[in-house]
Amino acid sequence: MSPESKKLFNIIILGVSFMFIFTAFQTCGNIAQTVITNLNNTDFHGSGYTSMSIIYGVFSASNLISPSVVAVVGPQLSMVVSGIFYSLYIAVFIQPATWAFYTASVFIGIAAAVLWTAQGNCLTVNSDENTIGRNSGVFWALLQSSLFFGNLYIYFAWQGKTRISESDRRTVFIALTVISLVGTVLFFLIRKQEDTKAPGEEDSANEILADSSSAQNKMMRAVAAFKKSIKLSFTKEILLLSVTTAYTGLELTFFSGVYGTCIGAVNRFGSEEKSLIGLSGIFIGVGEILGGGIFGLLSKNNRFGRNPIVMLGIVIHFIAFYLIFFNMPNDAPIAPMEGTDDVAYMIPSKEVAIFCSFLLGLGDSCFNTQLLSILGFLYSEDSAPAFAIFKFVQSICAAVAYFYSNYLLLQWQLLIMVVVGFFGTITFFTVEWEAAAALVARGSDYSSI
Repeated sequence: MSPESKKLFNIIILGVSFMFIFTAFQTCGNIAQTVITNLNNTDFHGSGYTSMSIIYGVFSASNLISPSVVAVVGPQLSMVVSGIFYSLYIAVFIQPATWAFYTASVFIGIAAAVLWTAQGNCLTVNSDENTIGRNSGVFWALLQSSLFFGNLYIYFAWQGKTRISESDRRTVFIALTVISLVGTVLFFLIRKQEDTKAPGEEDSANEILADSSSAQNKMMRAVAAFKKSIKLSFTKEILLLSVTTAYTGLELTFFSGVYGTCIGAVNRFGSEEKSLIGLSGIFIGVGEILGGGIFGLLSKNNRFGRNPIVMLGIVIHFIAFYLIFFNMPNDAPIAPMEGTDDVAYMIPSKEVAIFCSFLLGLGDSCFNTQLLSILGFLYSEDSAPAFAIFKFVQSICAAVAYFYSNYLLLQWQLLIMVVVGFFGTITFFTVEWEAAAALVARGSDYSSI
């Protein structure tokens, strides 16, 4: 197998592994609160919302140390161990206990930071400036397939059910645990890349892959990775891209949590309002997969770089926000359990609601594929710290959005995303223009990004 084929193989395995793990985890997240409210065990007093807050909070803080962990352990083993913790979190629901539920929430927050830092490093090590765009798209399309499969299960398996029995719960979560473990095992198929740098030339991405038996060496590498993270945090490019990353965190919370809640709260959708949540998730996944696939294929022949794709993403999202504003009642995000009978500026339409789900997924793929691409391009030698900062900012903003979504009306949530999205697009353009200028100065072809 040629070196290029080996790298593409690694990217595909990486994407498939994440697809399995997040098919299990995202399905677990979608049904967690429903399952908890149906628990017969009165000793269990956990909350899915509280668990999510813990995960996001720990995830944010753990991104400060995750580059050091990846530097010491290596990206492959980091992803394997993280995958095991994801599986343990899901397995808690087989026989729920409050202490185990919240303890697992803390550990999965740490595991998530390590997993995504290692993923960014693995993506960068297996890419170059000519393939980073394609590889980002391929990985993103495979990852977001998890949205499709998980929500498809919710839509069909639990359609018409008003209560989830103990037998149903155990069957589902045993299956999800096994699916997550399959994804974890697949990480072992990723092949290590040989160091292609000239002797004496530094490359922290390859250093991370190198084995070291010296405890002192590992400690030095861990400290060096932490220092790089702090140093990178204050560079012009990272500060500008942080605005774009902040937007992806806000809209991540909106499409993965708030929008489904809005759909489920609209009483005018009739008896289908709950199953529409699953259908909405499916179409978000379709948008994500389509976007990741298309932008990955187009990246090799895209002479205009990343900016047009990000521009397309913000236009798609603005259209989606406009339609949601007209279609969804303003109190939908904070409606009581009985739902809302209010009407916005049009009679709520199921078709428009699902179409907006597709647009949210498609727009999100525009931003995330291009952020992965530009980070891998700019920081090919400091990939682990760069991706850790990316996830740190994204998870902080997701946690903030998760907090205010419990209190703000729909119109204010949409307005916040419009403002941050606008400025995030501008800052991305600025970084991309500078990257293009640097590439042209080196004599490389800009269309190969």
